[in-house]
Amino acid sequence: MKKTMKKMMAVLLIMAAAVMAFGCGAAKTDSEYVKSNKKLVVGITDFAPMDYQDSNGNWIGFDADCAKLFADKVLGVGVEFVEIDWDNKSQELSGKNIDCVWNGMTLSDEVKASMDCSEAYCNNAQTVVVKKENASTYNSINALKELTFAVEAGSAGEAVVKELGFKYVPVQTQADTLLEVSAGTSDASVIDALMAAAMVGEGTGYSGLTYTIGLNSEEYGVGFRKGSDLTAMLNKFFDDYKKDVMEIAKKYGVEASIIQ
Repeated sequence: MKKTMKKMMAVLLIMAAAVMAFGCGAAKTDSEYVKSNKKLVVGITDFAPMDYQDSNGNWIGFDADCAKLFADKVLGVGVEFVEIDWDNKSQELSGKNIDCVWNGMTLSDEVKASMDCSEAYCNNAQTVVVKKENASTYNSINALKELTFAVEAGSAGEAVVKELGFKYVPVQTQADTLLEVSAGTSDASVIDALMAAAMVGEGTGYSGLTYTIGLNSEEYGVGFRKGSDLTAMLNKFFDDYKKDVMEIAKKYGVEASIIQ
């Protein structure tokens, strides 16, 4: 009886060890996970000149093109761009709906606490956008205090207007903030300076708007899941492909903002 019990215990221990070994072997790094899926899923919003669609519906822009280059040269996979609710970017990432957030994302304390972030690759600021006829009036912090701002929910722009105590209405995207100001439903908006330079003023879709003053200075980074091996791989990519990255930056007119 004792021998039988010992044999049963031995078999159970072997089975348990096999299960543990199988479990450990099944765990994949983020890069292995992406390669097995044969694509890097990138969370974005419509944010020119970083991520936006061309006339054929293809995603282009400085960030989009860099993501394609990284996926191809470093991981050997394609890219799938997924539009996300910016306010839920951390949940989208941790839930594996996306593999990274690569969309002119400000490296705020909140972002760095919830994601593994790359080194900063681009300088930026939050800037105020108003109708052209109001530009000379709303060009100081004091003059802005009575305005109602449209800001993207969960964005650095929202954080700045909160900090300054301004009245604001959260909307889904930065592009929506410009629609609000253009329609007169909000007095002003706060968006990324790079976006303002690309989308506001003469020769743009919002020629009746202009940007006035910057409210801060900040840096962009790419966010991955906590503990991801992709973070170090992307940092190395930015070092190894500096020339290619700068060519992409020149293509979209953001070369002056790139950190080298």
